Amino acid sequence: MITVQPTNDGMTAAAEAIRAGEVVAYPTETVYGLGVDPFSETAVERLFEVKGRVPDKPVLVIVADVEQLGQVTRRISRTAAAYIDAFWPGPLSLLFPRASILAPALTAGSDKVCARCPANTTARQLCRAVGHAITSSSANRSGAAPAQRLSDIELEGVAVGIDGGALGPGAPSTVLDPDCFEVHREGTISRRTLADFREQWQYNHRHSL
Repeated sequence: MITVQPTNDGMTAAAEAIRAGEVVAYPTETVYGLGVDPFSETAVERLFEVKGRVPDKPVLVIVADVEQLGQVTRRISRTAAAYIDAFWPGPLSLLFPRASILAPALTAGSDKVCARCPANTTARQLCRAVGHAITSSSANRSGAAPAQRLSDIELEGVAVGIDGGALGPGAPSTVLDPDCFEVHREGTISRRTLADFREQWQYNHRHSL
């Protein structure tokens, strides 16, 4: 693994590796993630190989902004847009109808893709350097503890690692299907917080009609 700093040159090197189908490690809010091109079936399969993971679970993607989100989903509902406005960038991952150009293995046969815009600026900058969404799967062997430092990563096949320093411990992102209000994983943002927001948004929406 070649280590780079989160500078323009480092981001360029990491982005070129992802566009070439390689695996890149980068910092998120609490752990290091692995980024590959989510539109490339070969790249997604390489990600599974590096992690030693069976392709039976979907892989989350991160985006720099709503424009990049539009590349991975067929539709952003009003409800989803409300959560985006309120909680992005931040630790809320949302489910959307998947775009057909995504690698099939990415969503493990599901018609939905999980995406978020992270609060970590380095992660967003990497998406911008690549020009589109990238995967965000924890940088560890499947079942092992996640890496909070780049030096903690003990994986064969990672081409480039962006050194974001030591990351503080914390809960993972919350995963929500905004259109049916199903919380698939309760993380940093509590179910109660999301429910309160939904109730207030619905009230405001009804009274604005």
